[in-house]
Amino acid sequence: MREPRRAEDGSVVGSGRTRFDGDRAGHDLIGKHMLAYSGRMADDVFKALADSTRRTILDELAERPGQTLFEICSRLSMKHELAMSRQAVSQHLAVLEAAGLVESRREGRYKFHDLNTAPLRHIAERWTRPDEGETTP
Repeated sequence: MREPRRAEDGSVVGSGRTRFDGDRAGHDLIGKHMLAYSGRMADDVFKALADSTRRTILDELAERPGQTLFEICSRLSMKHELAMSRQAVSQHLAVLEAAGLVESRREGRYKFHDLNTAPLRHIAERWTRPDEGETTP
């Protein structure tokens, strides 16, 4: 099997999968590049939001940021009566992270998860236009 081409920073070149990091990593995309890329980013976000369990996880993170996997599993089980394995919840979190909707950080042996609304704002801004010349009655 052929070894993938790598850029100077170690990322795979030409893999077809690019993760949008927005302002967080200083990779601001502008102009045509943002337009070309926004379709792929939007696809990942819409796929992540298509599942009701993932939407429930986002609701929980919006209500209470910085939860561990154990806390998320507990809240899904007790509050929403969703009996899921830790592995299943972890896989849902991975999909949400890949779409940029969830950010995680490690502190010691714990991994905390937070909601990131930037991808949602990018999608909302894609179809909204400033009202030009509209007057209110």
